[in-house]
Amino acid sequence: MNLSVRLALLGLAWVMVGLATAGIFLPLLPTTPFLLLAAWLFSRSSPRLEQWLAGHALFGPPLRDWRDDGAIARRNKICAILLMALGFAYFWLAIEPPAIGLLAVAAIMIACGIFIATRPEPPNK
Repeated sequence: MNLSVRLALLGLAWVMVGLATAGIFLPLLPTTPFLLLAAWLFSRSSPRLEQWLAGHALFGPPLRDWRDDGAIARRNKICAILLMALGFAYFWLAIEPPAIGLLAVAAIMIACGIFIATRPEPPNK
């Protein structure tokens, strides 16, 4: 891989880490998808930074669970689905979208919630 592609992937990975960090504090911004994308981008651009992210005290355990077993911890599942429900309630009550928009967002959130709920839990290590 040439240097310019590696640098572009590396820069994009850091943007994803920044968005994931912001997602910790902003309720409607997801953290996990950005972390998964950052890990993938780091794996293509800098194996050393991929190892750093996988070994990070806060971000590492859920990333390793997903990478190794496709698993999500029960606490994280509950938190994700609860926050999705709160986000939907806010969308419904504060934005007052048209019915078709409300149904579209509900369908997407239900599908995402089902996906999250059906992932296995990590084995006790």
